Amino acid sequence: MNFPEDFIFGFGTSSYQIEGATEEDGREPSIWDTFCARPGTIQDGSSGRHACDHYHRYREDAALLQSLSADAYCFSIAWPRVMKGNRINPAGFDFYSRLVDELLSRGIRPFAKLYHWDLPESLQSQGGWVSRDTSLRFADYTDQVTRVLGDRVKDWISHNEPWCAAFLGMYLGLFAPGYGTLSETLSAAHHILLSHGLAADPVRSNVTGAAYGIGPNYIPVYPASDTEGDRSAATRFDGYFNRWFFDPVFGKGYPADMVEYYKKDMPDIRDGDMERIAVPLDFLGVNYYNALVVADDPGGPLPEARSVPMEGVEKTADREIYPRGLFDTLDTIHKTYKPKNIYITENGAAFDDSEPVDGVVDDRGRRAFLRDHLAVASEALATGIPVKGFFVWSLLDNFEWASGYTLRYGVVHVNFSDQTRTVKNSGYMLRDIFRSHRLETS
Repeated sequence: MNFPEDFIFGFGTSSYQIEGATEEDGREPSIWDTFCARPGTIQDGSSGRHACDHYHRYREDAALLQSLSADAYCFSIAWPRVMKGNRINPAGFDFYSRLVDELLSRGIRPFAKLYHWDLPESLQSQGGWVSRDTSLRFADYTDQVTRVLGDRVKDWISHNEPWCAAFLGMYLGLFAPGYGTLSETLSAAHHILLSHGLAADPVRSNVTGAAYGIGPNYIPVYPASDTEGDRSAATRFDGYFNRWFFDPVFGKGYPADMVEYYKKDMPDIRDGDMERIAVPLDFLGVNYYNALVVADDPGGPLPEARSVPMEGVEKTADREIYPRGLFDTLDTIHKTYKPKNIYITENGAAFDDSEPVDGVVDDRGRRAFLRDHLAVASEALATGIPVKGFFVWSLLDNFEWASGYTLRYGVVHVNFSDQTRTVKNSGYMLRDIFRSHRLETS
């Protein structure tokens, strides 16, 4: 299976998960610093305070990217590192400027995410995403970032997985900030989407040749049976997880069935909001990890759809493996929304990797997982779906949010005691695929 020569291969990370240095050079606290300090929120009681120490080791990590033949690197900018209230923090900007220069010097194309969940705590104390003002502040922050980096970074992603920021962070309380009613969650989701629309103008004004997109996650949902109840449950979950974010971005407004379902908890939508949210995209990022089979669960928690195990599938350390779901995801998005270009901005897996033995980590499960999903991406390309690139999550083992350091998603093993990096066999496999643009079918 071949990929076109202009197909982009790369890796993804996020600021709080890898940078560390949370108290250096004027960085302000984020909601994740606050959340991690709350007892019982993180599985192993850890935080991103040190993480992979990427803040000090970015040159080493850029060299790793080059050695793995990455065309591109998708990283996020830490809002609390570059801004101090409404003022810029020069030391924070200097870090990202040095990182971008290092990437470019090695022939690696930078893709910058403006938000991967680390909201400044100072804004959370003023209401966070529940406050409409945060959308305006996001646009101001975007203006500052793109003025500094826009001469070298052309590819910009507004938000990574807005469902997680809103629903996991608020309604379900599993991520920072860790609290929020349904009405507050829906307001936060609306303001996140609104901020995506508001940030488009500064990106395009400040960046010559800008490409602007958003990076939601998508879960294809299948009914557990052909009963009306299970089919309705699948539709409901799809509306709750997928359509609530995809429909507005592509000018369809909020899905009518979910508006009826949420009723009194609907957010305040002002004149012009939906038009702003539907700003034209240059590309769509899609994060795919797994699919779900759901059954009707009347009276159960939102969205009254209960996940049931998929039959005959293997599992990673935390998810069921279903590569076909990636094709269904891309096919549905292509037919329903017709984005001009699609990047798979996250795909990867956590396995119970062994520690390096003589410099080798033989992560066979991850190799099979990535090979199978790359094969599906190639198949989608062959059917005419405009897939332009594939970013593996993640370059490094890192701080995996509420799971702390108990899950390893990296193709590079990190010893968190001394920060030694060891490329896993999956990384070497990807290097060969990235170099040849060819995926062996055997």
